[in-house]
Amino acid sequence: MASIWVGHRGTVRDYPGFNPSVDAEVIRKAIRGIGTDEKTLISVLTERSNAQRQLIVKEYQAAYGKALKDDLKGDLSGNFEYLMVALVTPPAVFDAKQLKKSMKGTGTNENALIEILTTRTSRQMKEISQAYYTVYKKSLGDDISSETSGDFRKALLTLADGRRDESLKVDEHLAKKDAQILYNAGENRWGTDEDKFTEILCLRSFPQLKLTFDEYRNISKKDIVDSIKGELSGHFEDLLLAIVHCARNMPAFLAGRLHQALKGAGTDEFTLNRIMVSRSEIDLLDIRAEFKKHYGYSLYSAIKLKNNGRPWKDFKYSVMVRSTF
Repeated sequence: MASIWVGHRGTVRDYPGFNPSVDAEVIRKAIRGIGTDEKTLISVLTERSNAQRQLIVKEYQAAYGKALKDDLKGDLSGNFEYLMVALVTPPAVFDAKQLKKSMKGTGTNENALIEILTTRTSRQMKEISQAYYTVYKKSLGDDISSETSGDFRKALLTLADGRRDESLKVDEHLAKKDAQILYNAGENRWGTDEDKFTEILCLRSFPQLKLTFDEYRNISKKDIVDSIKGELSGHFEDLLLAIVHCARNMPAFLAGRLHQALKGAGTDEFTLNRIMVSRSEIDLLDIRAEFKKHYGYSLYSAIKLKNNGRPWKDFKYSVMVRSTF
């Protein structure tokens, strides 16, 4: 059965002629030598699929009696350490840790919560929730409840439940009905019935929502984006807008997130690393194309510019981006 973490538009695929014991030995030598051979680590770990990396992790543990992630943590530092450890982490555990980090400490990273919960499938969310409980001995829902509030919390919990319909079939009658409900819940009344927006936008499939938004425009003579901006506010508004963008074009939504992470004086490495790692086997080819289309330059060049053109630093992403424009 195909992995729920692998799509058809990724830049990273299974490596032909893969041999986990050979790779484990190469990685061990790269770590154990005088200084660390970063280029070898990068070329091995970014050119293997996550499923293959998990076999390397097992082989490494069996051969050397140590966890690969612990050796990477002990030998590397900073964002490079973070990225290499992310690459050897199972996808559901990686996302669980990203969610925990988004809610840990003072303040909550609402944008990260929104990005993860709106872009994962229902089956992925169920695996993430299981991984979250295994790692932290707390339910994801409990932590979301304690760190957020109001309609934003309600919508996040609905998404975290993994109950969005994933059928590719669309129901025109339902789209018209839902469009009318959304219109009656917002534009056509005094005040807003937020629960109706949550129920429809968090549970309907993305193809169904696209049709619903078309029907909504026919009824209200407005785009759903304009209505959400006019009727709602705060993080709840941000969440629903993200769902609309994902339903219409998820790669474009994620390209926008990458653009935000890379623009300005600094770099949001938390977001950059998460999207590069989590989408590298799903739709990074499409994200890359949308980035070029919307911003006029390639994702590769944007990352290279941020690293002042220093090739070895940029190389850590180059295999995953495989930019050809």
